[in-house]
Amino acid sequence: MLSLPRRWRWIREQPLSSVPSCVRRGLCSRHHYLWILLILLVVCIAIQTFVARQARNDKLTGLPHLRFTVNKKHLLPVWEDFHSKSSLAVKQDMSSLQTERTADLHHPSGRYVKQSDNILSRKVDEIFSLDMDSQIEERKHLPNDGYETGFGLPGSLVHHSTRKGLTADKRLFRTPTPSSFLKTHIHSLHIEKTTCRPKSHIVFLKTHKTASSTILNILYRYGESRNLTFALPLNKHSQLFYPFFFASHFVEGVSSRSVREFHIMCNHMRFKKSEVAKVMPKNTFYFSILRNPVAMMESIFIYYKSIPAFHKAHSLDEFLDNTWRTYNSSLTNNHYAHNILAFDFGFDNNIAADGEDLEERASMAIAAIERDFHLILISEYFDESMILLKYALCWALEEVVSFKLNSRSERTRHPLLPTTAEKIKSWNALDWRIYMHFNSTFWHKVNTLVGQEQMKKEVSQLRELQARLANTCLKDGGAVDPSQIKDAGLKPFQYGAAVIQGYNLNPHLDKHTKTKCQRLITPELQYTDHLYTQQFPELAAKHRQATRMVAAQHQLLNRTDLIGMGSAREASHHRQFSRHKFSNLNQNKSPLLTLKGANKKTSLL
Repeated sequence: MLSLPRRWRWIREQPLSSVPSCVRRGLCSRHHYLWILLILLVVCIAIQTFVARQARNDKLTGLPHLRFTVNKKHLLPVWEDFHSKSSLAVKQDMSSLQTERTADLHHPSGRYVKQSDNILSRKVDEIFSLDMDSQIEERKHLPNDGYETGFGLPGSLVHHSTRKGLTADKRLFRTPTPSSFLKTHIHSLHIEKTTCRPKSHIVFLKTHKTASSTILNILYRYGESRNLTFALPLNKHSQLFYPFFFASHFVEGVSSRSVREFHIMCNHMRFKKSEVAKVMPKNTFYFSILRNPVAMMESIFIYYKSIPAFHKAHSLDEFLDNTWRTYNSSLTNNHYAHNILAFDFGFDNNIAADGEDLEERASMAIAAIERDFHLILISEYFDESMILLKYALCWALEEVVSFKLNSRSERTRHPLLPTTAEKIKSWNALDWRIYMHFNSTFWHKVNTLVGQEQMKKEVSQLRELQARLANTCLKDGGAVDPSQIKDAGLKPFQYGAAVIQGYNLNPHLDKHTKTKCQRLITPELQYTDHLYTQQFPELAAKHRQATRMVAAQHQLLNRTDLIGMGSAREASHHRQFSRHKFSNLNQNKSPLLTLKGANKKTSLL
């Protein structure tokens, strides 16, 4: 028989009271770490068992610290009968509710009127009462299993406390009924409509020759009146380095981190959403405007007549008939001549009308625009677009009023033949498909957001307001050619073969009215410069100083050139005078020399 080691024999021989001393001896021995590990293992197992049991209890309830018991035999019959009765009542009452609200959709101020509010509240209350009555009737026929049945849930669903401090009384666990869901949902939609807040984080993709300068003026006036911050071009440029793809560092204040938050971005750029998102907040509202590519092409041909694609063509038809010879996509500024809308939105504009992937690329472009933009306006329906924008931004009618800016004189407009229009649709096939799609979705938004009758009413109000403003602000009541504009600071930039018109202010306006009227007619370049000076006064001062230095250098160079030209002219005159004097001297001396020669000959003879 094997004998135990000495220390184990000692432990067995010791009485029970000596066990603590044995433990102390074991812990103090050279293998004490094994005992410590054993104790820790036991503690971990106990904790894990406790956590697993608690998690199993919580899983039964679906909510922490609660356990439910469901009477299954009442679950399906009650729900099916309840749904069949209440859903029919909901459908009937909602149809009548829709009928009553159709004629009274919007108040002129943009809010729902109280009559409709009362109808909505009354109908929902009736639906709610009907559902409650049907549930009470069902409850009378249910067997009582010792639990109180909740109206909001089929069958019996009761919870019991599993924690100390909560009583063991049976409590009713309620969930919303379908009618209460409906009431809550309609109420939330109603609150959203009546309490919409004006949007102040806005990105407007300014497209070319689409009345976008007028919208720019609207955004400038709105932001300036509320002291909002504009994402203006770097170094006082007028565009965000168009036609290059937009990059965040094109905005003044981004690289220097001198601006904490930007509210409005609306200058010309080639759109790139990922870069714009680096500048603007997540809740920014994105919108843009399109124009019929046929009319837009005629305007572009006149305005950008100097670009390589157009400057040799005597007419638009001549260009369209020879695009294979006159259009070169690699030359600077030629992008204006082909699918300019697609180019501005950031897509490849070089695609032929008979291209195999035209439809696919058009569909992809449309899908991308719908994904990135909340609203697309249509230039041909400008007043309707302003009303739609008013609703989308939750603005007042006075905030979307405007005068046409950067518009051409009628004498520089040329009507197009139907054959020319078809050529343009074929040449700008990508733009045409984009325009046609959003032209149809525009009217869908009008019907869903405003309504046809309300749209007509508010367009009429907008035009009346514009007429009153024109009568107050404008001398002669309308636009004039640039040669007739009295204030040089209000003259629009002239480019190409187009004659861009402007306005004259009425004299004798008070200071406040004059300021408001002047903002309405300030051209794009002057207004951008004004806002840049307001936002970055120090940088604007440096730019002015640099401009003065450059102007002084140019003036000095011109003066030097004039002095050089004067010296050259004087030297030329001196040479001419010397030559003339020498010629006269020769003429005067020749008779004398002839006479002397004759005398010599005579003496010799």
